[in-house]
Amino acid sequence: MKKVFISGCYDILHGGHIQFFKDARALGNHLTVCFASDKVLWEHKKRRSSLPQDHKLSLMTALDLVDQVVIGDCNELGLDFKEHFLKIQPDVLAVTEDDQYADAKRALCAQVGAKYVVLPKTPPQFTPVSTSSIVRKIRTRFDAPLRVDFGGGWLDVPRYARKGGFIVNCAISPTVSLTDWCYEKKSGLGGSGAWALLNGNDGVESELNLGVGWQDPAIIRETGLCVWRSGEKPVLHFKRNGDFLHGHMALHYTDLPHDTPGNADNDRDYDMIEAAGLLAKDAVLDASISKLGEAVSLSYQMQLKEGMRPLPEVDGCVGRKYAGGGWGGYAIYLFDNTKGRDAFVASAKCNRPIEPYITIR
Repeated sequence: MKKVFISGCYDILHGGHIQFFKDARALGNHLTVCFASDKVLWEHKKRRSSLPQDHKLSLMTALDLVDQVVIGDCNELGLDFKEHFLKIQPDVLAVTEDDQYADAKRALCAQVGAKYVVLPKTPPQFTPVSTSSIVRKIRTRFDAPLRVDFGGGWLDVPRYARKGGFIVNCAISPTVSLTDWCYEKKSGLGGSGAWALLNGNDGVESELNLGVGWQDPAIIRETGLCVWRSGEKPVLHFKRNGDFLHGHMALHYTDLPHDTPGNADNDRDYDMIEAAGLLAKDAVLDASISKLGEAVSLSYQMQLKEGMRPLPEVDGCVGRKYAGGGWGGYAIYLFDNTKGRDAFVASAKCNRPIEPYITIR
């Protein structure tokens, strides 16, 4: 009998593990699988086990290609299986190409005369996954909000950040999902940040890699009405639930294309942007629609100065501006009362109501 030994965390058993088991089993005619105990997983990986030990043991024992299952409980880093290995004295220790403890394992093999075999990554018969990606998918939200910004936009782009500056934005409903996207796409509402979150990703780094700012994934993940400090990374200054905005916000779709990365390096008045952010911060602190309207209006004046097309004027509107980087997409309209907002929404199909959105974290 030629005995083969393999070890790993196998925290959530998936198809990639089974493929490795098959490849290892082909090296002999008896396969022992050792998985790390809950204690080892916590001490070495700093995470709790996703499945109880007895469930893992039951699952692996039920596999026809596995002859023996043991639980590794040794505290030696990378060698939690050591006691079982010395007792069983297998002929082969099979590992993957990314084995991080090769030297220690080779030395252990030498003690019992076992062969250390590195198995190449065989072409997958299915989409590759990992335990961490499975856990991330389980934790991923089904739906997510988009966002509107009121003042300070562009100060979240690291190269334009200003010490003492603020970015003020709000997560909005209705929410979106991978199968139900009720807004126009690529329209200035932070859709890329929501898409990243719905796919289990943070999104901050991907936005920064595009040469734009972090405000979209930051507010979509945080939710609520938020005031952020300008800088290279998102730092929340304070937030509130945004109740005072209920019944006061609407979107107008301009029917123009929106391209934030393409406009990131335009000449613009950053003094006006900073002033609008400071004004919006105070408005949120005071829960004042009129003050927030002033901040939005100042942001809009900067957008006009940059060269954007004027937006339609509306009775009862206390402030309007293009969402995000502007130059198309949606525009946010603030109203002093719900009646005015609803009349605006009813006036055209390109207008729609939105409300602040917050989740309990």
